[in-house]
Amino acid sequence: MRNKGEKRRTHSGKDLFNRSILRITYGVALIFLGLMAYFIWFVQVESPNVIGNTYNPRVDLMAERVIRGKIKTADGVVLAETQRGEDGTETRSYPYGTLYAPVTGYSQKGKTGIESLANFYLLSSHVNILEQTTKELLGEKNTGDNVWLTIRHGIQAAASEALGDRKGAVIAMDPETGEILCMVSKPSFDPNTIQEDWEALTAEDNREGQLLNRAAQGSYPPGSTFKLVTVLEYIHEHPSDYQDFHFSCSGSYTDPEGNRIQCYGGEAHGEQDLFQAFANSCNGAFARIGEEISPQETAKLAEKLLFNQALPFDLPYTRSSYSLQEGDSLFLKEQTAIGQGKTTMSPLHNLLLTAAVANGGELMKPRLLSHLENAGGENFRTFSSEGAGRLLSEEDAGLLKKLMGLVVTEGTGSAFRGAPYGAYAKTGSAEYESGGERKTHAWCNAIGEGDGKQLAVCVIVEDGKSGGSTAAPVARAVLDAWWAGEENHGEDTNL
Repeated sequence: MRNKGEKRRTHSGKDLFNRSILRITYGVALIFLGLMAYFIWFVQVESPNVIGNTYNPRVDLMAERVIRGKIKTADGVVLAETQRGEDGTETRSYPYGTLYAPVTGYSQKGKTGIESLANFYLLSSHVNILEQTTKELLGEKNTGDNVWLTIRHGIQAAASEALGDRKGAVIAMDPETGEILCMVSKPSFDPNTIQEDWEALTAEDNREGQLLNRAAQGSYPPGSTFKLVTVLEYIHEHPSDYQDFHFSCSGSYTDPEGNRIQCYGGEAHGEQDLFQAFANSCNGAFARIGEEISPQETAKLAEKLLFNQALPFDLPYTRSSYSLQEGDSLFLKEQTAIGQGKTTMSPLHNLLLTAAVANGGELMKPRLLSHLENAGGENFRTFSSEGAGRLLSEEDAGLLKKLMGLVVTEGTGSAFRGAPYGAYAKTGSAEYESGGERKTHAWCNAIGEGDGKQLAVCVIVEDGKSGGSTAAPVARAVLDAWWAGEENHGEDTNL
């Protein structure tokens, strides 16, 4: 009996040992598979960013073997190319100078814009292997790949012309695909002369900010465009009776503490329900709404709508800020409700919110890269659209779009009346102080739709006074250019 028991214990020990070996084997296998998965992900997703980083010394080696490729618009216009002199000297040329500088960036004094984002692609070459090998053996450079953007030249030019010599930004996006169709920032700089102009552009007394891409990096009080957030929060807190809201506007509103809120230009809107107050951008009505809604709940909604959050954008940008708290003064609550106070927003963020409204609440990741082609004109990689999450319920998006429609038909968006496409808008006039003087930035968010297509636009004109009279016509010009080229939408004119 003792011997049999000892044999059973021996077999049991072996089983435990075998199971331990299996666990270790499985563990090692899982770690190996994990490393393989990470390696594949790194090669496919992260390697271009790491390898193409301007601080990576390997980039210099790539530049010694490859002539930097071209940057082109979606309609084939060359925005950047490398020209070679008879002595082999290479010069990066930007045919449109200041017009596309916020998009292309520059490739000297470091790299910015697309020159930075697509650095790896521009210094890679996908010409046929025989040609590559031949040139390598002869000590000649191969020609780099071309990067095609989603920007459309006609829309970019129309936006720039409409903005004119005024400071500000215009940015437009297809809400369904995330394609950026124009991105204008003024004042701008000339990337052709960045070396010569660098000292002046970066001087301490330079207050023009030419190197700042205002479309993505600008930070402004949103003014009445923020009423999209305020009205939505009010509706959320009054789901059954928001249509009973009523306010009598005499041109200004004095709150219970004696603070005075004035409508733009002192205009008296008269008797207003919620929809009329939004369409007419009545500050008095929205100041009173600001007294009623919960600061905590409004903060939650603002953060859901990407305030204080990272934006899904690949170029440098400035985060928007919302900071109202329960203990803040009544006046600050009122100011925040009308888009003043401490709240700041970038045109890019305002565009994303507008695009989400247009797209039924779903946000697509904004993108500038369309596809890559080799020097022979062959398309070998296409960048696909990506979802960036749901900002709004479909019901909320539909309601906000309805309100923006009333802005056009009944309110401050008269610049869009008579358009040959469906138009929706929200204007804004955001006050700020400069040198002890009160000034106003002009905002306009707009949506154009027709023939199953849409375009979302955001415009800001610095020191532009009224959004309806200054920014809205700029947005209208962009939508008109988009509509005029509607027959080209959906066509790939590059292949």
